[in-house]
Amino acid sequence: MQVVITAVGPDNVGLADPIVHYVTGAGANIHEIQMFDHDAEKQFSMHLRIEWPGVPASVAQLRSAMDQIGALKSLAIRVWSRDEHARLPRLAICTTYRPEPALAILRAIRDGRLKAEAAVMLGNREACRGVAEQFEVPFVNIGNAKGEPDDSQFVRVLDDADVDYVLLARYMRVLPPNVCWQFAGRIINLHHGLLPPFPGFHPYEDAYARRMLTFGATVHFIVPELDAGNQIIHQSTFTVPPGTPLADIKRQGETDHEPQCLLEGVRRVVDREVELHFQRVIRRKAD
Repeated sequence: MQVVITAVGPDNVGLADPIVHYVTGAGANIHEIQMFDHDAEKQFSMHLRIEWPGVPASVAQLRSAMDQIGALKSLAIRVWSRDEHARLPRLAICTTYRPEPALAILRAIRDGRLKAEAAVMLGNREACRGVAEQFEVPFVNIGNAKGEPDDSQFVRVLDDADVDYVLLARYMRVLPPNVCWQFAGRIINLHHGLLPPFPGFHPYEDAYARRMLTFGATVHFIVPELDAGNQIIHQSTFTVPPGTPLADIKRQGETDHEPQCLLEGVRRVVDREVELHFQRVIRRKAD
């Protein structure tokens, strides 16, 4: 049974040792271990992927042990496994203004095309609350009057909802690195342009300025580096005739193309076709 452990906290000595000693002492096989010392933030982060020898119920015991280590070492430690519960994976859908990506996910869940459960919707704006209410999904606004998110509340909502995957469905805020590391391999982002050539906040405009006729969207796992390129889950494109106005291109991309791209990327993760190993997307072997 694969288990992922993440640890984030103030940098210090001897932070990784008790975690590694515990899991190896329990008979776990370590498949991946990454540790980062962020000098500027004076922050330590660790990502550990193991083969856990116990039954699913024993993951709770592992989590309890990690909680004790976290309290001792001032670390936020999370223990997660897709195999812990015999249930559909729980999704958190994060939004800002555009409702179409969230709608695509919720409709696919309702129609049985996406084998998942919408546990919660978050927004740094109120724009998508009506979508959540339409599908009877709890909605939490974590933004202030200017749309600036409370990242600590963001994490609390995810924990309270016991989510498996976090979908940034046109959530137009950059997550801080410590949040990325706490949910490493579990945050899925919809970028409204093709990566790596068109990162950033204005990919339609950037592609249009270069006289591109083919535009696209990218679904990728989030890592602390903005719009990094090795974590791509799915990409798709659409082509327009020469002379098509930018407004028409954006309308086609935002209302139709981006939502379907996100849906296919999430489906690949939910159906366990792909995973993130060593910050690269790999095709998962069939069981």
